[in-house]
Amino acid sequence: MTEIFHQQVAIPESLAGMRLDQALTQLLPEFSRTQIQEWIKQNEVLLNEKAVRAKTIVASGDVITIHAKLKQHAKFEAQQIDLNIIFEDDALMIINKPAGMVVHPGAGNPNNTLLNALLHHAPSLEKLPRAGILHRLDKDTTGLLVIAKTAQALKHLSSQLKTKTLIRIYQTIVYHTMTAGGTVDAPLGRHSLQRKRMAVMDTGKPAVTHYRVLERYRAHTRLRVQLETGRTHQIRVHMAYIKHPVFGDPTYGGRLQLPKGASEELITTLRGFKRQALHAIELAFEHPVSGKMLHFDAALPEDMRNLIEHLRKDTHEHALHKT
Repeated sequence: MTEIFHQQVAIPESLAGMRLDQALTQLLPEFSRTQIQEWIKQNEVLLNEKAVRAKTIVASGDVITIHAKLKQHAKFEAQQIDLNIIFEDDALMIINKPAGMVVHPGAGNPNNTLLNALLHHAPSLEKLPRAGILHRLDKDTTGLLVIAKTAQALKHLSSQLKTKTLIRIYQTIVYHTMTAGGTVDAPLGRHSLQRKRMAVMDTGKPAVTHYRVLERYRAHTRLRVQLETGRTHQIRVHMAYIKHPVFGDPTYGGRLQLPKGASEELITTLRGFKRQALHAIELAFEHPVSGKMLHFDAALPEDMRNLIEHLRKDTHEHALHKT
């Protein structure tokens, strides 16, 4: 049976002057702009009871009526897979994702993903788009993810994500010693030839990454990174763009670079690190039901702690040697 979405909304003064599709994307953050444009094309969206185009400009007080068919969600298998659940209540879950876990099934990864695990843990998530997964982490990036458990929570959290009030903080180790923090403001799009890669390009979507130096080593730097936008591979591409690629990144990091005069112990550690050194360490947002501000953090995983320990040791030993 096809599910119908029916809602009537009035355009607030703050959205007056916008295109219809843009305004509806703001008012209905749980739906993509592409989905909303498709509804408008199919005349499933009426402006003051008339069919119009997506680019029609709306005015304060205009009444939008949506009576649209919802796409059927793909059916995925529920699988019993251990989850590191940091927090859970009736509205949401916070997961600490390990390296090697794919978030969503796709080509080459039909199962054994976070989504499969979530469906086993909470079968009701089958009713939500992407089983309530609000944002993603790459397969070999570790750290915190928020999962909505109800349609109301999904809408509220999606709105926070779009208005940039959902705070996502990462830590990463990058190549070379950085002198100071800064911001990378460079649009990202799909690479024209290598479709699994992203690249900085004028025609891409806006992407902004803020970074701050936490610790310097001889030939590497540990950074605190905050996302203003959340594009695919954003931190990895932006760091490579400013010539400080994420250490261990198999796609954007280039060949392994060993510090001059590195000990065998450090060389073994660097060669043995087989993923991008990137961890989603903090999340902060407003609870979708209580309105209370929540803050979560997840300690760096053991492999990154070990890497940092050896980089510190190398830096200290060479400083002593110089004196």
